[in-house]
Amino acid sequence: MPTDHRPPTTDHRSAASGHVTLVGAGPGDPNLITLAGLEALRAADVVLYDALAPRALLREARPDAELCAVGKRVGAHLATQAEIEALMLARAKEGKRVVRLKGGDPFVFGRGSEELRACKEAGVPCTVVPGVTSAIGAFAYAGIPVTHRGLAGAFMVINARSMNDGVTGWRAAAEVDTLVLLMGAATLAECAERLVAEGRAPDTPAASVQWGTRPDQRVVTGTLAGIAARVAEAGLSAPLVTVVGPVAGLAGELAWFEPGALAGRRVAVTRSRPQASELVALLETEGALVTEAPAIELVSRAGSPELCEAVAAPAGWWAFSSANGVHAAMETLAAAGLDSRALARHRIAAVGEATAAALAGYGLRADFIPEGAFSSALAELPAEVGERVTVFQSNLSPPDLSLALEARGLSVRSVTAYENHPTPLADEQLDAVREADAITFTSSSTARNLRAALGDDAASLDAALISIGPSTSTAVRECFGRVDGEAAAPGLDELVRAVIDALE
Repeated sequence: MPTDHRPPTTDHRSAASGHVTLVGAGPGDPNLITLAGLEALRAADVVLYDALAPRALLREARPDAELCAVGKRVGAHLATQAEIEALMLARAKEGKRVVRLKGGDPFVFGRGSEELRACKEAGVPCTVVPGVTSAIGAFAYAGIPVTHRGLAGAFMVINARSMNDGVTGWRAAAEVDTLVLLMGAATLAECAERLVAEGRAPDTPAASVQWGTRPDQRVVTGTLAGIAARVAEAGLSAPLVTVVGPVAGLAGELAWFEPGALAGRRVAVTRSRPQASELVALLETEGALVTEAPAIELVSRAGSPELCEAVAAPAGWWAFSSANGVHAAMETLAAAGLDSRALARHRIAAVGEATAAALAGYGLRADFIPEGAFSSALAELPAEVGERVTVFQSNLSPPDLSLALEARGLSVRSVTAYENHPTPLADEQLDAVREADAITFTSSSTARNLRAALGDDAASLDAALISIGPSTSTAVRECFGRVDGEAAAPGLDELVRAVIDALE
């Protein structure tokens, strides 16, 4: 069995037990991180992440982890290398597990070796988790193998920014079968001229890839002499990788990567963070670049005196307008030492398939699901005059349902199963919302809270505003003056389809 070199994961740490893990996040697709890298990220107390590390990976960090952006891009450094290393060592010496999350591979022009040396000199334990480098991964997604039998038996990777460093062997670079240029967006024309001057044929096939492996990946092909002009004409910019050699000619023949219907489109999700994961996953499957901007926070009142009394009280019907109410009620029931058998004489009504699915998770089947996907439709439940109905709802639920049930002669008990609170959004999240191509709303409160957070900027939004249903659409219109798309039926799949339709 191989030796486990991963950092310790115990929470009982002394100042001497801090650890640094240099993690290669891969070239762009968050799914390309290694299992070891993902485990280290999930266990980290502190994550220092680069500009090119996939932001989606930050969702894997613990909720209480410290997340620090320390990226360095041309002309925009959030922190110098010395500052990064100082912060990394300081946190480790506090006894914390530090993950240095780097795009690509830490040791391929990633200054990982410098950070490893800093740890060793400071006496701080350090682990290196290799990553998929864009020098290979970006071209693989473009259908370009860096080696191919009969075409290329060797490849060379150089830093295209280091043309005059006296180290890069440009003569050797001009002669190798496959040459990969990293970080070469600004110097591509110069590099091409240098290679031609060193003897490389001007008509050698070449290809450049921007945002390799991401849904917004773009590929331009041409010849060595013309690739810089083709890249400029297409508007490609950093991050850019370029390959020179016969294998670049295989791009069309071996192309396999098909971005989804939302490839490269920026979509903001305003749902509460715990609930957002399924919607985010569906959007990312279609290629969207998703920003989480949770405009609400849902707080369960499971175990509250009011809820305890409600689940213990006799009732002919329990009515649920959301899965959140289901969870709160069932957790309260379990805390009282009971399970679904205690509901043998109850009938249950649920709005929509998602609420019914939440009930199914507890072994319960909804006796009534109204055709309308809104809470007031529950007033149609087939109860007899005089029957008791317990309605589980949020603190913001309007009284419409209770009033409609009472008008039918039913005895209604409304109980707050969970609370809906506005959540402050960071400037970075608000900026992403302003720049989004589409914004999704899954409840009226998400619309109202986002409107309040944006202030005067709400009137100038260019994004398509997409609602999950009629009541939410009403709130979106009240807040923003328009709705650009609405799910054809309740459910997240239909909401994603509405986003696709609006942006197409």
